[in-house]
Amino acid sequence: MTEEEKDRLRLAKADVTAKLAAMDIGRYRLSDVDGRLDRYVRGVAGDPGGHNLYEQLAVARFLAMCDRYGINVTEVQQFYDFYESLYFPGKAGLQRYPLTPVQAFQFAGIFAFWQGGRRVVREVVLYVPRKFSKTTGTASLAIYDLLYGDANAECYTAANSADQAKKCFDVIRGCMRKLDPKEKRYLVNEQAIKSRRRDRSAFAQCLTANAKTKDGLNASTVIMDEFSQAQDSDLLTVLTTSMGVRDNPLTVIITTASDVFDGPFYDMLQGYKAVLLGEYDDDGLFAHLFEPDIDDPEDSEATWRKVHPHLGITVNPDFYEQEYKKAQRNGAEAMLAFRTKLLNIYAENEQRSWISASLARRISRPMPLDAIKGRPDAMVAIDLSESDDFSAVTMGLYDPALQNFNFHTAYFFPEGALPGHPNEKLYRAWASKGFLRLTPGDVIDYRVIVDYVLYLNTAVRILGIGYDPWKSQEVINMLAASGAGGVLKGVRQTYGTFTAPVESFEHGAKTGHIFINDNPINAYCFGNAVLDTDNLENCKPVKRRHTQKIDGVITMLMCLRLFIDYER
Repeated sequence: MTEEEKDRLRLAKADVTAKLAAMDIGRYRLSDVDGRLDRYVRGVAGDPGGHNLYEQLAVARFLAMCDRYGINVTEVQQFYDFYESLYFPGKAGLQRYPLTPVQAFQFAGIFAFWQGGRRVVREVVLYVPRKFSKTTGTASLAIYDLLYGDANAECYTAANSADQAKKCFDVIRGCMRKLDPKEKRYLVNEQAIKSRRRDRSAFAQCLTANAKTKDGLNASTVIMDEFSQAQDSDLLTVLTTSMGVRDNPLTVIITTASDVFDGPFYDMLQGYKAVLLGEYDDDGLFAHLFEPDIDDPEDSEATWRKVHPHLGITVNPDFYEQEYKKAQRNGAEAMLAFRTKLLNIYAENEQRSWISASLARRISRPMPLDAIKGRPDAMVAIDLSESDDFSAVTMGLYDPALQNFNFHTAYFFPEGALPGHPNEKLYRAWASKGFLRLTPGDVIDYRVIVDYVLYLNTAVRILGIGYDPWKSQEVINMLAASGAGGVLKGVRQTYGTFTAPVESFEHGAKTGHIFINDNPINAYCFGNAVLDTDNLENCKPVKRRHTQKIDGVITMLMCLRLFIDYER
């Protein structure tokens, strides 16, 4: 995250804090709905240091929707009463639980607003740390629909893995067995709950991402658990697109953060935040997001209480302190788990990375090629795939006035190699957004890469074109035939060749003198790269796993090597 982005969030925090402080919350008469709802809203408004920016924005948005739609007190209180009549699993066995203030707010956010006889909120995201009781709480929404929704209601709990999907479904099964122990009205088994009533055909079912058949669905309630771990959104899309005939469909995404930056939820989370920040209008969404504010230290009890509103309720008060000490003691993997699962922030194991994906995103900038003026001097480097994976071309510019390097990398992939490729979905998503350029055929079309390099030479004056002497001969011959023979430079892929560029790039990235274009494949490549050292202490980035890609990292360093070796 750039300093400009951080300043924008600090300003948003100050603005919403002032806005809530100036509001006359009493005029909403929330205590007439429930004292806990009133207490929660006043607590957030009156204690900005104890609540994160997005929690504050959710409260401000809730009050704005109260002004627009009013509050359907009957619907809210009816659900509160229903929830508190259910028996949920606990340490002492099945028992009833009173709603906490934060839960009262969440359920009011779903059921309070109606227009034309239909519920306004259709999509819910609860982004909270582990042990918040989010799975238990949202199970009640499926039970409510199963019992009182459409006569043909279809409720689905879903997740990436069978075990995760079953957690929520098992809560639903336990509640239903308590309500109907002899199964006179509902048949309950391991995978489904079906109505036996003549007036209802409603059912609930547990689904996973690898479920064989999802055709013919007509979902009314969907609960997607731990969606941040998902690699694609196929199952969610199938379920939500089946809701078209429902008057009051409800999609609920409940999840904790993860280190899966390339999954669908990370991008969705940015969209939810944009709605809360007022960048988009969508009254059909209720988003409740818990994470530290931009300047909160991760080792502070105040931060822990901010991110986990049930600390001391569903989680022991000293739990966070114990886990933080354990994370410090047990190293990188333990700290990563603490940050993602308890602080609820997207993070990666930066101690094992060289330039982490997070740092790569921080040094990313828009760099449109058509904005380059004056045809400045530049270096270009090429890393070609063997045949059926992506290739990278980096152009490097040096700004002597600011002593900055700017690297623009483009990626290419043969379109015919997409079907069945292990990264097919990820590559198609990148291609659809213009981050990955598809070339015709089943193997990389070198003419496309040559044409791209020649195009770069119309925007800049290329002083050198670096290439791997071991696997680039065809492209080099084509470039030489196009008149580039005088600037072609073989860059050996040895540890000694990369040591100086590695050290220079790291220093420049961390001191604000190196920037890269804002293509997410760059961050993906850096996130896959770790430093390996030979017996002479020379170093070079290598892949964490052999299936991963670091092409963009290599071409940027090759460019920097060309700058280091250039003699005017």
